[in-house]
Amino acid sequence: MVDVQNVTKSYGAVRALSDVSFSIEAGTIVGLLGPNGAGKSTLMKILTGYLQPDGGSVGIEGFDVLTHRQQAQERIGYLPENAPLYPELTVQEYLMMMADVRRVPRDRQASALTDAVRATGLGPMLTRPIGQLSKGYRQRVGIAQAILHRPKLLILDEPTVGLDPTQLLEIRQLVRDLAKTSTVLFSSHILPEVEALCDRAVMIMGGVIRADAQLSELAKSGSARLVLDAAVDDASVADALRALPGAREVVSERPRPDRAAFVVRSDDDVDLCPAIFDLAKRSDWPLRELRSETRTLESVFNDLARDAAPAPSAA
Repeated sequence: MVDVQNVTKSYGAVRALSDVSFSIEAGTIVGLLGPNGAGKSTLMKILTGYLQPDGGSVGIEGFDVLTHRQQAQERIGYLPENAPLYPELTVQEYLMMMADVRRVPRDRQASALTDAVRATGLGPMLTRPIGQLSKGYRQRVGIAQAILHRPKLLILDEPTVGLDPTQLLEIRQLVRDLAKTSTVLFSSHILPEVEALCDRAVMIMGGVIRADAQLSELAKSGSARLVLDAAVDDASVADALRALPGAREVVSERPRPDRAAFVVRSDDDVDLCPAIFDLAKRSDWPLRELRSETRTLESVFNDLARDAAPAPSAA
C-alpha cells in the first residue's frame, strides 16, 4: 500500500528527514511516533503530495506521488493536525463542498455522504454550523471529509489531540472501525494511543527512523527475571547465570528478606528462560518465579530517545 524509499527533506540548513525508508501492507494500522519536531508532519505532507522531498520516492498502491500525484491522492484520505474546517458552514454544507473537491461523482455523492456521516456519528449535527461543535465533533467532521471518497489509505495526523477522555475513546473506536476498510497511518506522540490502536509502530526521531516493528516485537526485552528462596549464595548464582550463552548482564537484588531476585539481560533479545530453567533444575535452586520481562512502548521510546540525544559538549 505504501512504499517510502530514501526520502530526505531539508528546510534551509535544518534537515527534517534523512534517508527515511519503510513500507506499509494493506489492512494494517501503523503508528508513526516521535517527539514534537521529529519530522512526522513533514513525512505525512510528503506522503500526501503536499510537499516535495529533496530526494527519494513515495509510492501509494503502486503510483509514485511525484509523477502520478493525482492517482496517488485519489487513494488517500488525510486529516491534518489542524483540520481545514469552515466554521460558518453547516456540517452538511461542508461535506457536500468536500465531495465536490474530492471529485466524487454527483450520482454517488448522496451515498458517499450518508456512509461518511453514519461512520462518524454526525447525523444529529448535520444542520449545525461547524463553529458551534465541540472539539470531538469537529474531529469527526475532519475524519468524515477524509473518508468521503472511500480511500484505500487513511492518514491521520494527531487526531486525538485536545480531546477529553470520553471523546478520545469515541475517536479511538472510530479509527478501529475505519481500519476495517482502509489502511491507517496514525501519527501521535501520545504513546498509550498507539498501544491501544496500532499493530505496528514506526518511531522517528531527528528525521531518522529509530525503530520499525510490530508492537509485540518491540515489547520483547530480552530480559528474564528469576526469583529464588533466600537460601542461596547470590554471588555464585549470578556467576552461573553470567556463564549462560547469550547472557549479557546479571543484576541481583533482595526484594524481601526471604527472596533473592536476578534479572538476566541477553544479547539480541534472546529468550533465556529455557536455559535458566535447565540451569536451576541442574543446580537444585529453590525456584519461586521465572518469567520473561516485557517493555512498554514508553520504555522503548525513552530508550531510543536517550540513545538519539546528542552527547553533552565539554565545558
